[in-house]
Formats: sequence, structure tokens, C-alpha cells
Amino acid sequence: MRKTIITLISATVLTGLISCGGNKSEAIVAPEGMNTLNLNRFGKPFAIFVPDTIANKMEITEQSNGALDIKVGKAFAISINEQAADIEMRKQDIKDDEVNKFKSYIAEEPNAIMWESEIVKPEFHFLINQKVGSADYNFEDIRDTESNTLSKDAIQKMFDSAKNIKEIKNDHKS
Repeated sequence: MRKTIITLISATVLTGLISCGGNKSEAIVAPEGMNTLNLNRFGKPFAIFVPDTIANKMEITEQSNGALDIKVGKAFAISINEQAADIEMRKQDIKDDEVNKFKSYIAEEPNAIMWESEIVKPEFHFLINQKVGSADYNFEDIRDTESNTLSKDAIQKMFDSAKNIKEIKNDHKS
């Protein structure tokens, strides 16, 4: 029994030393049905989760206004901007909109809102501010007037994805 306990303690200590040692970057594990998209090549020091791109085509567009738009299939469309949005002002704009009538907030947090509104039929939207390192970003759904509005589930998936971005630190040693 004593040998078993000593072996278990030794294995635990050894495992701890191995996992803490070295300068290995931590693997980012995407939720089921999602892939991790590293945005470093677009000047963004983080990764975001996007739907599996085997069945759905992914398009990434750098807009002239500095936004980075990510679309995967017909049910995932996020725009990333390099500044924080004024959420209180946006909430006022949403409530004052005479055409797209505000219904209710699905999520209302200091740095994030998701809401339901309606023109002819219900639509859902979101806005999230995130800080990565010393930079501020805002994430929101892309509103495409040429296609149907996205479902509540699709907006929830994008909202969760934007809330769970993962900072990628470059470990450069000289």
C-alpha cells in the first residue's frame, strides 16, 4: 500500500513538473462543432471559435474602415472592430429606432448586449466589447439586407464565440 501511495505521489509531482516546464503555448480547444481561427495574420492577437468549415465556406474580409468580417456559411457573420463601442449609446439607439422596434434584451451585461427587435418578423442582434492586452475590440453581428435575418440560436452561437475569444501571446525569446 505504501509503495502505491509513493508511486501515485511521484507520478503526480512528475506530471506537474512536466506540464509547468518549458515554454509551450497552451492549446486552444474549440467547443464541439467549432474550429479555432487564429487571427494573428490579420493583426488581431487572439483566436475566435467559428463553425466547422468542412461543410460551410468561410470568408474573411478586411474592410476599408478597418473592420474584419468573418462569415461561415449562412448562419455565422461577425464583424470585429478595433475600438470599444459605446454600449449605452447603442442601447439608446436601439430603443429609439422607429423602424426596427426593440422587443427585449436577451443578455444585458456591462460589456455585452444581445437583443430582440422586429421590423416585420423577429430579429436578433448582439454587441460585445472585449479587451485583449491593451487593445479594445468590439464584436457584432453583420446585418445583411440581402439575406434572411439570423436565428436566435445563430446569434447566440456568435455571441458565445465573441465572449470566449482566446488571447494568443507570442513567446519570442532573443
